[in-house]
Amino acid sequence: MTFAVDAHPLDLRVWLDHVREFGELTEVSGAHWNLELGAISELNVKKAVPHALLFDDIPDYAPGFRVLTCSTSSPTRLSSLLRLDLQRSHGGLVDTLRGRPRQWQAAAANFNPVTVEDGPVFENTDADEAVDLFKFPSPLWHEKDGGRYIGTGCMVVTRDLDSDWVNVGTYRVMVHDRNHVGLDMIPGKHGAIQYDKYMKAGKPFPVAIVVGCDPLGYLISGIEVPFGMCEYNYIGAILGKPVEVVNAPLTGLPIPSHAEIVIEGWAHPGDERIEGPFGEFHGYYPGKAATAPVVTIERIYYRNRPILLGSPPAKPPNDYSYSKAVMRSALLMDALQAAGVPDVAALWAHEIGGARMFNVVAIRQRYAGHARQAGHILSQCGVGAYMSRYSVVVDEDIDPSNLQEVMWAVATRTDPDIDIDIIKRGMGSKNDPMSIAYTTSAPLTSKAIIDACRPYDFLAQFPAVAEASKELQQQVLAKWHHVLG
Repeated sequence: MTFAVDAHPLDLRVWLDHVREFGELTEVSGAHWNLELGAISELNVKKAVPHALLFDDIPDYAPGFRVLTCSTSSPTRLSSLLRLDLQRSHGGLVDTLRGRPRQWQAAAANFNPVTVEDGPVFENTDADEAVDLFKFPSPLWHEKDGGRYIGTGCMVVTRDLDSDWVNVGTYRVMVHDRNHVGLDMIPGKHGAIQYDKYMKAGKPFPVAIVVGCDPLGYLISGIEVPFGMCEYNYIGAILGKPVEVVNAPLTGLPIPSHAEIVIEGWAHPGDERIEGPFGEFHGYYPGKAATAPVVTIERIYYRNRPILLGSPPAKPPNDYSYSKAVMRSALLMDALQAAGVPDVAALWAHEIGGARMFNVVAIRQRYAGHARQAGHILSQCGVGAYMSRYSVVVDEDIDPSNLQEVMWAVATRTDPDIDIDIIKRGMGSKNDPMSIAYTTSAPLTSKAIIDACRPYDFLAQFPAVAEASKELQQQVLAKWHHVLG
């Protein structure tokens, strides 16, 4: 079963109807925007099969002003978002994705967005004094957050000063007051590069922030696409048809015609305020509140019964950690194969490490040194080097996504003295919670490669595993499903 691309790509409501059909949408009434909504979402993603949650009847707000969370936290929903055949398992989804990112990137140039004159996003317009960001139930997600965040599962649309390059990035957006938001962009990210150009030229920076849309939009806005490429093109390659956009009336920036909510304005030179703190993907508040650009919001466009898309970071698993794990697992798999590592059976970038800090690859050992080769490339390849703290290599009988199996292999197939390699002064980050313990001001960190494969030179002598064969397990599961589930 594949999600057929609708007539108007990036229409959240069409995708939600599809999610209802396969039974992974739960509608919640009466949860409060102040902490309760965030806590419900946080606990929900810890379930075995967390549903997407659509909140309505939120206290202090009119019925119909809704919030969607947990949109990407299952293999079924994520495969649906990526317009793939529905997958029910981690491994099946990663296998289906193998090679796809490379294909999408190659095809992106053929899918320029198509501009139309109108769309449902303009069903309502608030301008100037009518602008009030508190009209929308932006949650206070966690007790220690610096404020209410309207932008977590968002798409921040900007344009380069010197060219027609449009960037669409996912950057957090905190509400300061009725018409100002803080926009946090990490230095070096494409949006921050564009912002710096405007500031150096003394010109206001045009910004359109899509805070409600098909989650495919923020999913792709949050991954690394090549410098100069527009994320709309990449999304179009996934959809197999161009993204339909309208020009935002104030800035002229292209926004999805079927977006739920868009806020538009300008970041003026010198206008900064304290923003944060806010949690990060690894589950910590790594820094204190700090200054960040302010966007003065002059227009708000929204559909009737609008849906705000939330995807806040928290201790993993969090709202979006599953989607990051799947996407990064597929990219790492492609990277290992491109580097010439043979017989890679499976790979998983674990949510507990924010899909960066604890990665596991399963291989079929073919020669002496094969496991070490796989581990070092997993740790140091272009996709994997940033904050790659632990890289574990296991045999093909181990499911790399099953942490219990992985740690069983570590406990029973390693000798700490000879099976753990340490790389010193590797690529780290100031965003790393362990950066407080760095002995240098540079963002460097050590990395461990753990060879948890059976020793290659003793494969024939290594003890057999005491468990039913995979074939017997499948036969018994099929016959005794009413007992085993």
